[in-house]
Amino acid sequence: MSDTKTVRTRFAPSPTGYMHVGNLRTALYAYLLARKNGGQFLLRIEDTDRERYVEGAVDIIYNTLKQAGLQWDEGPDIGGPCGPYIQSERMGMFKGYAERLVESGHAYYCFCDKERLEEMKRVQQASGIPPMYDGHCRNLTKEEIAEKLAAGIPYVIRQKCPRTGTVSFHDEVFGDITVDASVLDDQVLIKTDGMPTYNFANVVDDHTMGITHVVRGSEYLSSTPKYNLLYEAFGWEKPVYIHCSPVMKSATEKLSKRNGDASFEDLIAQGYLPEAVVNYIALLGWSPKGEEEIFSLAELVEEFDIAGISKSGAIFDPLKLKAINGAWIRRLSPETFAALAEPYIRKTCRKEDLDIPAVAALLQPRTELLQDIPEQVDFIDALPDYDIALYTHKKMKTNAETALAALQAALPVLEALPDWTADAIHEALFGLIAAQGVKNGWMLWPIRVAVSGKQFTPGGGIELCAILGKEESLSRIRTGIEKLK
Repeated sequence: MSDTKTVRTRFAPSPTGYMHVGNLRTALYAYLLARKNGGQFLLRIEDTDRERYVEGAVDIIYNTLKQAGLQWDEGPDIGGPCGPYIQSERMGMFKGYAERLVESGHAYYCFCDKERLEEMKRVQQASGIPPMYDGHCRNLTKEEIAEKLAAGIPYVIRQKCPRTGTVSFHDEVFGDITVDASVLDDQVLIKTDGMPTYNFANVVDDHTMGITHVVRGSEYLSSTPKYNLLYEAFGWEKPVYIHCSPVMKSATEKLSKRNGDASFEDLIAQGYLPEAVVNYIALLGWSPKGEEEIFSLAELVEEFDIAGISKSGAIFDPLKLKAINGAWIRRLSPETFAALAEPYIRKTCRKEDLDIPAVAALLQPRTELLQDIPEQVDFIDALPDYDIALYTHKKMKTNAETALAALQAALPVLEALPDWTADAIHEALFGLIAAQGVKNGWMLWPIRVAVSGKQFTPGGGIELCAILGKEESLSRIRTGIEKLK
């Protein structure tokens, strides 16, 4: 880590659709690294792959980063000293850089046509050789090159990689890596249409934008030696590399938006909180120092350390995400949770006088996912038809016979209540429990079943009676008595 230089990181997505989890994690780590070191976080849109470009995808990138709280310091929408920040608007600059490499002997013009390249690849594959350019145009004379250029023969500009020796680099996660130069392909830098390839534009853009630390997926490890050769050829300072292993669906399968795996937008639509998703994504391949796992974005900035990033791929665990979401729901103020929960409560509850804050207060300690709320409260509008087997509960020592006795004892006591509040209902029923010398569950479990018709509810019988109101609660208890008779 450089102590003297301001840390500048970037997130450089391609607008090809939804923001998948692995992509957002790259953005998050780049953001955390910049903020931790008092640096800058840049957004650059790499939109030159027009075949994969998706209309509206740039807005998805903006919206996702904003929802996740990852505010950039420089970018297409807010500008900055190193713009433009959209790659297609930078096209004029790359060919000049490539021609500088030709002049210094680190790149060359290649005039091989498509047919020759395809034949070369076919022969290599048939011989079991990994396909790579055979260097046919590497050593053309100046006269030959001038003649072909004058004749208007289409060409690409290729990087001239060394054929012998080794190329080494250091990665903050994977350590020192050395590769044999003979495996490095003379990659195309400028295509026949004059446009740069992704790999070349990436290096030039990172340098001209002053990027000091590059966070990206480990699939780019194999390209890094060639990137470094370009930095050396230009005499530029290399960035610090942080390569992250992929997010996996299972031990053998990568998480991928192409396979329909959830994007950030999908997860939010399913009722996950943005804070919880960001919290969970941070833990996919990174371990904090202590045991705590619930972090706000500000807390992640404080906690984040490159040393905690793992070399091995992280498996996306929906159950852990759900548990973290539950922890975040419990962190919310009652008012905030009630506002978030109301649309979900209203999916199955049409009752106009329903006390939403009271229902939300019951739901908040028991909810892991907002999407689960409608099913938890669907008994409020109408008592579902239920089996009297629900009244049997081994732990509560209840069955149909004891439940009937409990409901028949409770009904007149509840009918006589002048005030219908949770406190008044509690006092009346616990007085009855004491008078009869029975266990709490013996009385309360049958009431809970009678008023909800469900095995699992967001609260006990007393709270449910308070929410349903006196008339509805008594009606449901009478229905329970009739069923049990």
